[in-house]
Amino acid sequence: MRYEIDSPLLISLLPAVVQAEDSLARLDERAARESVSDGFGERRHFFDAVGALWVAGELVHVEDLVLHDAHMDSRTPSHELTIAHAVLRLRRRVWFAAPDWALSPAGLAVLAGGVEGEGGGETSKFDEPVSGEAEADDEEDALSAELAEIDAILERSQRLLDSHRNTAAPAPAEPRDEAREKRIDDPLGLFDDEEWDEAARLRAWRKTVAIADALPVTLGAAVIFEAWERIEPLRRQHWLGGLLVSSYLRSRGKVTSHLFAFYAGLKMIRHERRRSRDRLTRLQAFLEAMVESATAGLKEMDRLVLARTQMEVRFRDRRSNSSLPQLADFVLSRPMVSSAMVARELRVTSRGALNLLNDIGIREITGRGRYRAWGII
Repeated sequence: MRYEIDSPLLISLLPAVVQAEDSLARLDERAARESVSDGFGERRHFFDAVGALWVAGELVHVEDLVLHDAHMDSRTPSHELTIAHAVLRLRRRVWFAAPDWALSPAGLAVLAGGVEGEGGGETSKFDEPVSGEAEADDEEDALSAELAEIDAILERSQRLLDSHRNTAAPAPAEPRDEAREKRIDDPLGLFDDEEWDEAARLRAWRKTVAIADALPVTLGAAVIFEAWERIEPLRRQHWLGGLLVSSYLRSRGKVTSHLFAFYAGLKMIRHERRRSRDRLTRLQAFLEAMVESATAGLKEMDRLVLARTQMEVRFRDRRSNSSLPQLADFVLSRPMVSSAMVARELRVTSRGALNLLNDIGIREITGRGRYRAWGII
């Protein structure tokens, strides 16, 4: 499929490109200078993870995602919630890495879970510092890889024993030069389709990044996302395309204050336009998704700035060692908080957490006597 942008198509896309460029520039400039920038960026991680599942046709409540991220689930987490949490963790990992790490062969190999990139062998480490949770994930991945390797050895040994038992049938020769190696996390091929070469598709998609680099930033991001939708490099991680779009906008310096929430705006675009057969309609839909996400981000920033101003009035005359400023920062970084989350974050008792929540004056959003939650609406 051809991914170049010819002159007639570019002229048709020019109004949408200009609007997207302007919206993203306004969002980035404001997010870079506001005092609530850190909390705003963290909140966008949650909304984009929920939006990624929404686009895939799955409904995940942001409240459940917040509680699952804090290891305080009110019920057994569903499969969709687990996927949304994986999106959330990968967004944080991309944000703490170098701007161009996610689009590099090494970064793609890590994000894709062991799919070999264009640059050669797979890797699972990068030079940026990671949190303790990410280090624990690396240990689990290493253990899974070792167990899969043991299973592969046992399988080869079993085939060899079977071949010696049946002397009439010659032992099947194991091919040495295979066109494509099996995934280390799927040695038996139970989940990986041998005819669906993810590594080759991923290399084909990376070629479109060079084409996008010659275009305006927002149009280039729309092109690489359209190529991701058409090529479908990763069947089980199809949501990774929106995260790579956000990383692409950051690597080209368009949105550097935070990791752009592309799926938060894409879910507002009708499915008929996102999956249209007309390429112009699809590209316009992706550009409008950036505008929608930027507009929603500016409105949310207005709410956060107003909420912080109101909270600052309450703890302005408090003592210097008051926990209210820390509580304000924590509330701004989550779509919702519970008393247990506040107690663990500030290291106070449950009664103390309730007193702090009452003192800071944020709205209680559940309307219940038990399992209450507070947030900025």
